[in-house]
Amino acid sequence: MTDLPETMTAWQVVDPGPLADHPLRRAELPVPTPAHDEVLVRVEACAVCRTDLHVAEGDLPPHRSAVVPGHQIVGRVVARGADASTYRPGDRVGVAWLRHTDNTCVYCRRGHENLCPNSRYTGWDADGGYAEYAAAPEAYVYPLPADRDARELAPLLCAGIIGYRALLRADLPKGGRLGIYGFGASAHLIAQVALAQGATVHVMTRSLAAQRLALELGAASAGGAADRPPEKLDAAILFAPVGTLVPVALAALDRGGTLAVAGIHLTDIPVLNYEKHLFEERTLRSVTANTRADGRAYLAAALAHPPAVHRQEYPLDEAGRALEDLAGDRVDGVAVLVP
Repeated sequence: MTDLPETMTAWQVVDPGPLADHPLRRAELPVPTPAHDEVLVRVEACAVCRTDLHVAEGDLPPHRSAVVPGHQIVGRVVARGADASTYRPGDRVGVAWLRHTDNTCVYCRRGHENLCPNSRYTGWDADGGYAEYAAAPEAYVYPLPADRDARELAPLLCAGIIGYRALLRADLPKGGRLGIYGFGASAHLIAQVALAQGATVHVMTRSLAAQRLALELGAASAGGAADRPPEKLDAAILFAPVGTLVPVALAALDRGGTLAVAGIHLTDIPVLNYEKHLFEERTLRSVTANTRADGRAYLAAALAHPPAVHRQEYPLDEAGRALEDLAGDRVDGVAVLVP
C-alpha cells in the first residue's frame, strides 16, 4: 500500500432520489485498505448497470450510507490482505455484483448461493467501481485475461452473467423462438448467445436505436415494447423493469412457454388472466442474482467466443451523465466508465 495514493476520486449515492436532484455526488475518499480476505483493485473500467440507477434513485432501499455504486469492474490487483493468496499484484481481475454468501445456509449447500439470505453485493452493501480503486473478497473475484480491452470485458461481469442466468431460467428449447423485452446492456449480449445456439430471436423495445441494433445483431424482428411478435414464443426474457409488460409477454408465449423476469426491480404487475396468461402450462419465473458458477460458465464462453459489445464510454468525471443517459434511453448498448 505504500506506493498508492492516499485518496481517490469516487462517486457516492448521498441522498437517493430522482436523478434531477443529483443523488450521485463526487467525493475524494481514502483509498480502501483491503480486509484480510480481500484484494485491492485499481479500476480500469466499470460498466454502468440499471441496478446502479435503482440504487441512486432509491428503487432499491439503501444498504450502505453514501455507497459508491458500480459492480462491473475490471482492474489490476495492487494490494491484498494477509489471507488473500489467489491473486498477485498486477493480475487482471473482474469484480461483479455478488460479493459474499455465508456458505452454510440450506441454499448455499444446495448450490443456490444466489438465494443466500445473508448475501451481500458490490455497489449496494459495499463500495463499488465508480471510483479509481475498489476492494473485494478474492473468493468472489474472477480472473480475466491481461490482453483484452478492459472496456470490452466490464459489461460481461453483470450484463453478461445475469443475462446468462436469465436465459437458463427461460428454458429455451434447442432451436426455439425467444422473445426479448427491453434491449439494453444485458439483452444485447444474451441475444448473441441465443443466436449462436440456433434460436430465432424477436426483440420488443421502445427504443428505435435499440431496435436497429437488434436487427444488426441478427434478430428476426424488432418492434415496440408492447407489440406482439410475428410468431408465438417458446421462451421470453423481460429485461425492462416494467411490470405492465409481464402480461404482454405471457400472452405472446406458446403452450408450455416460460417467461423469465431478469431485473432486480420491477414496477407493479397488473392482474393476470389465468386462461390468457398462464393456462396451457405457461410459466412465470423471476431471476435473483447469480451464482459464481454462472459467472465462471458465462465468462468462459464469452472469452472463448467474444460477443460484439456495443458501448458508449464516459470518463469517470461524467458518471452522473452516464446514469442520466441510461435513464433516458440514450445509451446504445452499454455505458462504460473509464477513470
